[in-house]
Amino acid sequence: MSIIRSERTAAGLLLGAAALGLLLANTPIGGALLDVQHAYVGSGPLSLSVGHWVSDGLLAIFFFIVAVELKHELVVGELNSVQKAIHPAIAAIAGVLVPAGLYLVVTAGSDLHQGWPIPTATDIAFALGVLAVFGRGLPNRLRVFLLALAVLDDLIAILIIAVFFTQDPNILELVLAAVCVAVFGVLSRMLRGRLRWPLGVLMVLLAALTWWLVYDSGVHATIAGVALGLVMARQPAGRVTHVLEPWSNGLILPLFAFSAALVPIPNVAPSQLSPAFWGILVALPVGKLVGITLGGWLGSFTKRGAEKGRISLFGLITIAALGGIGFTVSLLMNELAFVGSEEVRAEGTLAVLLGSAVAIVVSGFLVSALARRNRRLHPHPQPHH
Repeated sequence: MSIIRSERTAAGLLLGAAALGLLLANTPIGGALLDVQHAYVGSGPLSLSVGHWVSDGLLAIFFFIVAVELKHELVVGELNSVQKAIHPAIAAIAGVLVPAGLYLVVTAGSDLHQGWPIPTATDIAFALGVLAVFGRGLPNRLRVFLLALAVLDDLIAILIIAVFFTQDPNILELVLAAVCVAVFGVLSRMLRGRLRWPLGVLMVLLAALTWWLVYDSGVHATIAGVALGLVMARQPAGRVTHVLEPWSNGLILPLFAFSAALVPIPNVAPSQLSPAFWGILVALPVGKLVGITLGGWLGSFTKRGAEKGRISLFGLITIAALGGIGFTVSLLMNELAFVGSEEVRAEGTLAVLLGSAVAIVVSGFLVSALARRNRRLHPHPQPHH
């Protein structure tokens, strides 16, 4: 299981699954795979397509892990004080505003403005994976800053999903879900001794009920995973995520990437592609690069950012390039933004994959160059995890 926990392995599986989905969708068996994706499984209120079980069900587990990591950083990690959080926070906010604005500029005059959140997301697993592959010898502070930035980016993405992709929610079901979440949090603080297993089973049932209430309320079901991860006591949450992480890296995220990338390539000339395609393709790698670099530079004037040994401009540009790898969350945003238009959603998926590919190539080159420079200037091994 340890190899599946590796950031390099997680990134490789994610990329391989997306490439395989895109490849198979454009072969003779593509139609059969799409039929499977659209086939309904379950009964009654829990009758969902296979694709929805992946994006609404399994992905909630990934968001649970993200929320636990976010809470850890906020309580004891790199975001546990305003002084520590201000620099990556400014970079994260600028890294959302600039690509969103760039997307709106490119798509101006069309009715595709709802796609603005798609290029604002950073794939934390992929970005750390690229850093792990090419960043041998880099100081650990670069990874820490990237992690803090990506965690804050995920928090913003969660808020965007909750606020902008929710219409006419069922308030009663949300209240009931909140009660379940509160009880879940209380029970997590009682997990000890003989009560551990019965309480654990009860918590699993509560988590499933919370997920269904959130899903049925009209709010995206991944928010249930976020809420449960934030309220769970840190020690048991750490144990649970340790168990879930290999499943998330090795199955859930690759399965989602495969399902999301299962789109036929439109047989149209580049001039006939929708403005959304070009907006995402430009805003994801370029917007994140400009936004995070600008925000990171402005944030360097804060007390925390001005300390000796902080990140150089070259380091900021490198981290900004890594931030342009949207992938998982961008693919989810694309599904939510263009749920009513299969053609635009397919083009959006291609744009996310191509934009992320550009960011992977650029960031891989920059990380390698920065690592070589660092090894030349500091021949002794630098701490890196």
